[in-house]
This record gives sequence, C-alpha cells and structure tokens, in this order.
Amino acid sequence: MANRPLSPHLQIWSWGPHMAVSILHRITGDGMALVGLPILVWWLAALAGGPETYATFQTVAGSLIGRVVLIGLSWAYFSHLASGIRHFVLDAGAGYELGTNKTWSVLAPVIGIVLTVAFWAVILTR
Repeated sequence: MANRPLSPHLQIWSWGPHMAVSILHRITGDGMALVGLPILVWWLAALAGGPETYATFQTVAGSLIGRVVLIGLSWAYFSHLASGIRHFVLDAGAGYELGTNKTWSVLAPVIGIVLTVAFWAVILTR
C-alpha cells in the first residue's frame, strides 16, 4: 500500500465556532427549504383562495404553534443571512485571520437572534 497522507478528520481537528456556524448554516438552509417553502406555498394559496381560506391560514399562523414555527423560520432566515454574509466575505478572501474568523463565527448566530427579536418586536407592537 502506498504511503499517502491521511485526510484530516474530527479526531485531528479541534472543534471551534467556525465549524458550528458552518453546520448551523446548512441546518437553517434546510429548515427554510423543508418548512418555510410549504408554508409560503400555503400562504400564497390562501391568498388566491379567498377570504375564508385566508382566515383559516391566519387562525393557524396566529396560534401558539403557528407563531413558534414562524419565529423559528425568521430566526433561521436571519441566522442563515448573517452566516451567509460571513461566508461571502470569506469567499472574497478576507477574514481568515484566527481572531477575526472566531469573532464573526460567534457573532453570526448572535446577529440572527438580535434581528429575530427586533423583527418580532416590530410585528407584535403594531
């Protein structure tokens, strides 16, 4: 057998916030696709279906479970947006310094939470 180098794996790499935010980016993207898209289609169908259909959608969306799902989707959106901007900056070749990368890895989910709270504060105070 050839003496080839082994690829690094989780036993070699130390866990860091950059890994967690990368995994979170994938999870939020999948969550928006698998949960958000059917809700968006349902909302559009309710709009096209008339006042009774839209009232049913509003009742479900306004319930406790509906609000939890909508808040979760908005958190997924804002977290995905923040980590997407981080990835965009990394793709441009900036932000690879260890301190900068760690700072933005920690800030991306925090920014998602702050934007979600601000978004729902505006919605619920109207």
